[in-house]
Amino acid sequence: MKVSDAKEQILKRIRKGLNHKVQQPFPNIDGQSSLYTNNHQSLEVQFAKSFTDLGGHFVYCDDVPEFIVNFKNLITEKGWTNLICWEDVLLNLFQKNNISSIYNTKEALAIEPCDAGITGCESLVARTGTITLSSKQQSGRVLGIYPPIHIVIAFSGQVVNDLKDSITAIKEKYPEQIPSLINFATGPSRTADIEKTLVVGVHGPKEVFVFLIDETIE
Repeated sequence: MKVSDAKEQILKRIRKGLNHKVQQPFPNIDGQSSLYTNNHQSLEVQFAKSFTDLGGHFVYCDDVPEFIVNFKNLITEKGWTNLICWEDVLLNLFQKNNISSIYNTKEALAIEPCDAGITGCESLVARTGTITLSSKQQSGRVLGIYPPIHIVIAFSGQVVNDLKDSITAIKEKYPEQIPSLINFATGPSRTADIEKTLVVGVHGPKEVFVFLIDETIE
C-alpha cells in the first residue's frame, strides 16, 4: 500500500525522534542528591516548623520523664478519659508510669466514642511536616484515621529529611515485604470541597499532636 507523502514525512519525524536520546530531567533522583536545598536547621526544628504551620501541635521532650509530665498535663487540660492505644511499647510505657486512661480494646463500640487514638510512627518527615504510618504497625490502619484526635509518639532517630528518606527507611526496616499500606499524614484532615470553605476533621482527625522524645526506647 502506497503511503502518502505527508504521512511519510510524519513517520520520518517519529523515527528520528525515537533515535534521539532525551536527557533525564533529574538524573540523580534515586541517588544521594536532593531537589531541595538544605536550610541548615536541625531536622527536629524543620519538622516542628513545617508541622505547626499545618496546624499540628508539636511537643519536644528531652527524655521520657519529661514526656510523661507533658502528656499527663495534656490529658488533664483536655479532660480526656478514654484514650485508645494498641502498640505494646507505648502501652508498657504508660503502664510503668501509672497512666490509667489508656485502653487496648479493639471493640468498635469502644473506639467510636474515644477521645483520641495514640500511635507510634514509621518516621517524621522534616521538610513537609509529614507523619509516615504503615499497616505493619500494631496500630494498623485504624487509630491514625478514625478517632477525632491523633496523638503520635516518636523517638529520636525517626526524623528524616524528605519523603524519599522515609521510603528508604521503610524498605530497610521491612526488607522481605514492604507494608501493604503506607500513609503520609500531613497535618489534620481538611477539605474545601463544599463551597470552597475549608473544613477541618472531615476525612480524619481534626487535631494531631506529635510528642518527640529525644531518647530511644526498647
